[in-house]
Amino acid sequence: MKKKIVLLVFGTRPEAIKMAPLCHTFLAEKGLQTLVCVTAQHREMLDQVLNVFELTPDIDLNLMKKGQDLGDITSSAILNMRDVLEEHKPDLVLVHGDTTTTMATSMACFYASVPVAHVEAGLRTHDINAPFPEEFNRRVASIIAEIHFAPTPLSKQNLVNEKVDGAKVCVTGNTVIDSLHWVLNKIESSPPVKLRINSLLDGYLPFDWKNSQYVLVTGHRRENFGNGFLNICDAISAVAAKHPNVHFIYPVHLNPNVQKPVNELLSAFDNVHLIPPLDYEPFVYLLNSCYLILTDSGGIQEEAPSLGKPVLVMRDVTERPEAVDAGTVILVGANKEAIFSNLEKLLTDSDCYQLMSQAHNPYGDGKACEKIVKFIKSRLDVR
Repeated sequence: MKKKIVLLVFGTRPEAIKMAPLCHTFLAEKGLQTLVCVTAQHREMLDQVLNVFELTPDIDLNLMKKGQDLGDITSSAILNMRDVLEEHKPDLVLVHGDTTTTMATSMACFYASVPVAHVEAGLRTHDINAPFPEEFNRRVASIIAEIHFAPTPLSKQNLVNEKVDGAKVCVTGNTVIDSLHWVLNKIESSPPVKLRINSLLDGYLPFDWKNSQYVLVTGHRRENFGNGFLNICDAISAVAAKHPNVHFIYPVHLNPNVQKPVNELLSAFDNVHLIPPLDYEPFVYLLNSCYLILTDSGGIQEEAPSLGKPVLVMRDVTERPEAVDAGTVILVGANKEAIFSNLEKLLTDSDCYQLMSQAHNPYGDGKACEKIVKFIKSRLDVR
C-alpha cells in the first residue's frame, strides 16, 4: 500500500522554530512519507533555525529577493507552490500561523484541491489591520483549512464562532513549547554547545550576566516604527537611569527603523547593552536566565511563561489573550508611562513579580507535536 504523503511548508524564522519539532515528529513516523518544503521568505534567519534543529528541507524555493514587497512574495509563493503540489501530489499540506507563506500556500492548495491542515490556528485580534498583514493571513488560512490545530480552547472557540466545524478542530497546545524544551535539552546535554553559547554572549556582554539581574528586550514590529520606538526607548532610558544595577540586554533588529532610534537614545547607558540579533539557541539561553521580558513579539508571549518569566508586551492588542487572562503577560503598548510604571513595579514589588512568574502557562505541556501527528494519522487512516 502506497504511503500517504504529508508536506510541511514554512518560510520564516518564527515558523521554522515552531514547525521544526513537528517535522522531526513526522519524520519519525514510518507509516507516512514526510516532505519538508521551505519558501525561504526569510533566508539567513531561516537557515540559522534549520541548523539549530538539524533539519534539511527536501524542497527549498529560495524566494527571498531584495526589495520585494508583499505582492511579490505572495505571487511568487503561489506560483512556486503550484509546481510543488503538481510534482509531489501530497495527500495533506501543513502550514503554520499567519505568514504570507502560510496564506499563499493555502491558496495554492485550494486551487489544486489539496487539503490543508493549519497549525496554530484560531488566533484572532478581530482587527484585520492589527497586526498587519498577519491577521488577514491567518483568516484566509482558516477559511481554506480542512483541519485546524488550535493551541488553546479560546483559539478553538474563535474558529467555532466563525462557523468552523468543531470536529475539525484539535486543541494541542503550542508547538513553540516543544521547541523550547528541545533546544534547552540540547544545550544542557551538550557541553560544547553550552561553551559556544557562553563564549558568544561573553563577547557581547561586558558584565557578569550569569549572576546579574537583567531585562531582555526585543522590538521589531512595524506598527511601533516612528513615535512608538521613541516612546519605548524613552521608557527604557528612564528605568535604566533610575536602576543602574539592573541591566537591559537588547538584541537590536537590523531594520533601520529600529536601529536608528535605539542607538541614538540608548547607547549612552552603561547598563543598556545593544547587541546584534541572536540565533535561537543563545536567545533561548538568555530568555531562560533573564528576570523579565519587554517585547513586541508574538512567540515570546508563549515561550516566556513556560520558563516563569513575566512579559510586558509593547502592543495595544494581542491575538494571545490567554496569557493576559492567566496573568503571565501585561499589555503596555508603545506607551512610555505604561512601560515605565510596569517595569518599575516588577523591579521593586516582589509580590507582583512572583504572582506573574508563577501564573499558569496556558500554552500547553510541550507535547503538541505528538497530538498533531496522532490526529493526522487517524484522519489519513495510517496505522
